[in-house]
Amino acid sequence: MSELNKKEESKEKESLNFIEQIIEEDIRNGKHAGRVHTRFPPEPNGYLHIGHAKAICLNFEIAQKYGGKTNLRFDDTNPTTEETEYVENIKRDIHWLGFDWEGREYYASDYFEQLYEFAIQLINKGLAYVDDSSPEEIAEMKGTPTVPGKESPYRGRSIEENLGLFQRMKAGEFPDGSRVLRAKIDMASDNMHMRDPIMYRIKRDHHHRTGDDWCIYPMYDFAHGQSDSIEQITHSLCSLEFIHHRPLYDWFIEKLGIFPSRQIEFARMNVSYMITSKRRLLKLVREGYVSGWDDPRMPTISGMRRRGYPAAAIRTFCDKAGIAKRDNLIEISLLEFCVRDELNRTDPRVMAVLDPLKVVVTNYPEGKVEMMEVENNPEDENMGTRTMPFSRELYIERNDFMEDPPKKYFRMGPGRNVRLKGAYILHCEGFEKDPDTGEVTEVRCAYYPDSKSGEDTSGIKAKGTLHWVSAAHAREAEVRLYDRLFTDPQPDTHEGKDYLEFFNEDSLQVVEKAYIEPSLAKAKAGDRFQFLRLGYFCVDPDSTDDKLVFNRTVTLKDTWAKMQNR
Repeated sequence: MSELNKKEESKEKESLNFIEQIIEEDIRNGKHAGRVHTRFPPEPNGYLHIGHAKAICLNFEIAQKYGGKTNLRFDDTNPTTEETEYVENIKRDIHWLGFDWEGREYYASDYFEQLYEFAIQLINKGLAYVDDSSPEEIAEMKGTPTVPGKESPYRGRSIEENLGLFQRMKAGEFPDGSRVLRAKIDMASDNMHMRDPIMYRIKRDHHHRTGDDWCIYPMYDFAHGQSDSIEQITHSLCSLEFIHHRPLYDWFIEKLGIFPSRQIEFARMNVSYMITSKRRLLKLVREGYVSGWDDPRMPTISGMRRRGYPAAAIRTFCDKAGIAKRDNLIEISLLEFCVRDELNRTDPRVMAVLDPLKVVVTNYPEGKVEMMEVENNPEDENMGTRTMPFSRELYIERNDFMEDPPKKYFRMGPGRNVRLKGAYILHCEGFEKDPDTGEVTEVRCAYYPDSKSGEDTSGIKAKGTLHWVSAAHAREAEVRLYDRLFTDPQPDTHEGKDYLEFFNEDSLQVVEKAYIEPSLAKAKAGDRFQFLRLGYFCVDPDSTDDKLVFNRTVTLKDTWAKMQNR
């Protein structure tokens, strides 16, 4: 090989993440005949979140890159927490992200009979036993990371006795929690997971798929690796928290002599100002901190979809965050950048006024309506233009007017010129105030008839440009201004403090009466727009024929960082 080719090959290797390097080495060595088969194995006990999005992208994209396949397998071994609702929503989220498992949809519950037979095999080999100890006694016997465990008094049971007891457990002869099946490994192991882990427990809960057919259920650590093996998964990709489970994963496969799936761990997706614990997310839902799993403030895929995050932006974020071997914290500003970048290219620009202040154009004829042509997206000329009605009475944002503006204030103020986007230049002549509150209630302006946008021959200069809507034609809308759910970048890492102490009370502010341009009247749930100068917004499913509801997806700039650094 030439020196140039060696350099090119070295450069290519450096561009691969460590999982790709492992896979390419396996392919070169002919392992599994060069086959690549991954799986995404969610537990149907909650909605998927941003961490799952990373795992989905990794598993499906790795398989696609190497011409392989990806299974969707639900690890449904705990009927207490699992629901069909979660199953259906998980499938919806994966499809929305842009991936398809091509009919390879499986469940750990599909393998309950096979897993039971695996357990029988281990009992017959003297590698599993039935333990009558209570959960508290078993926990005490486990010891600590620095103190070896103690063997159960039931560890010496004969194979025949263990077989009989396990079969009676399956037959439902014993009460819940009275007995478990444990693997017989090493109570002195440095790895706590290898200290005779529980394989089966008695649990008379109705299962969402198998109903009441079973009263014993396999533990995750026993079902997971064997399910991978049954499906002949070549590369079992999982988050770093399972690294200490790998020896047990391999032990079961080795002792059963089944297909040798390989577990490979990668760093989970930790994003600032988000939490990804299903248990903690469920608490937010149950205690009413949010409206549900799909609340637009939630880090769930459903929540981000409802908020208006595009699937392409989430995929880009996962790609930019990369695949690491060590846990790290990804800044939420990267996610928001990816969202803005995608929306900037794809979303039409429209006008909406959230805090309206009336403007009367004194020299514009009463009753006259003029249609102004406005571009839909300067980033994409193929999106064309639309028309907006212009009339004598308009609305602008209240903070776009000041009674006594400073020198470098380029919005509206007495004696100043300002352009209305896509329309005319106005000259502010004065304003009216509420005598009781002192609040400005109306601004009076004159327009320059020859200053129409695109046809301006006036020679008048205006440094500022404002968005606006016609008062007579605008539609009312509700606008929900969502912000980060927590005030601390790592709310669940503070010793002695509950993560709810950092709940952001201002994470939702509702504008009950905003005004939107009439072109939005037919917008549907999920439609996305940039409200000029205000941010990106999405139509919420709560919208009705009478009133649209918009969610703020993201601001135009990272205003949070500026606010936090004040």
